[in-house]
Amino acid sequence: MSKIHSVSSFLPSYNYSQQDASTLLRNLFTDHYADLERMLKVFENGDIESRQFCVPIEWFEHTHDLEERNRLYIELATSYGVLAINACLQNKEFLVDSIHPSEVDAIFFISSTGFSTPSIEARIINQLPFSDSVKRIPIWGLGCAGGASGLSRAHDYCLAHPKAKVLVLCVELCSLTFQPNDFSKSNLIGASLFADGIACALVCGNDAEIVSKKAVPKFVATSSKLMPNSEEVMGWDMKNDGLHVIFSKSIPSIIEKWLEPFVSEFLSDHQLTSSQLDHFIAHPGGKKVLTAYEKALGFESSKTAISRDILKKHGNMSSPTVLYVLEAFMKLGCSPGDKGLLTALGPGFSGELVLLEWQ
Repeated sequence: MSKIHSVSSFLPSYNYSQQDASTLLRNLFTDHYADLERMLKVFENGDIESRQFCVPIEWFEHTHDLEERNRLYIELATSYGVLAINACLQNKEFLVDSIHPSEVDAIFFISSTGFSTPSIEARIINQLPFSDSVKRIPIWGLGCAGGASGLSRAHDYCLAHPKAKVLVLCVELCSLTFQPNDFSKSNLIGASLFADGIACALVCGNDAEIVSKKAVPKFVATSSKLMPNSEEVMGWDMKNDGLHVIFSKSIPSIIEKWLEPFVSEFLSDHQLTSSQLDHFIAHPGGKKVLTAYEKALGFESSKTAISRDILKKHGNMSSPTVLYVLEAFMKLGCSPGDKGLLTALGPGFSGELVLLEWQ
């Protein structure tokens, strides 16, 4: 089975507190909500302390057309992607020897916050010494589920190519989608949650020649699930000025009802129950989402402690976020034989599960 040998995360340079973000929204929305102070409590109650963005906070005070937003997306996603890939391939905490880009057989590029043709990984390949025959698999539109889905698809690739070394690069610049003239509740809640993040994982086939410094997570199985007729739960509304967030208040209740049978059936297929999991590597979609995970699966809050810490420090960065959580688990030095469930949910409404065992 394939293994995850390295993970790296990268943070944009603009760091702001929730108080900074709340003050910005108060200034922008003050004439559009009769109960604005009550609404702004979502910034205080979300268990997020700070977030990182690719633009300064003054940028959010002005309108920007889709052309400007997407120009920034292409420029920054490319430069950040180069840094994240280099960090992943040269990660001395996980790898005995660095991996040269020319050794990489395939790149899965995951994103949902901008558009580019040729896609971002093609632009990155022109800046790093990859082979010109490297396989490119750009995946768009999976949102928060993208990190977990990208790992799963990389595993599928390695099953077919056991000697392969594969990169999963997730880049989300959620800040570039903020709409200062959208006074909907979805936009306000999104502004309290989402941030920018970049992460890269190295997935290698069972026969790849690579040496790790620590026990690494091995793929045992993966599973994908789509809820029928649920397109309006989360996603984007495409308009002339860019992407407008769709964010249903029913997401926590959907998770509580829908996730448990999905997880239980998946684990049962591998003679496991949720109580037998040593680690729960959950995408922290928000405070209420993590609480819904705990209720649905019968977990103590300690099981989501690392996910909550990532949420507190960085907010919800969409697809890369679960890789930040995975990186934290891998840095802990999990013991051989430990079993973990990696999970993320996204537009569709959909979910991705990855069963891992440290080896």
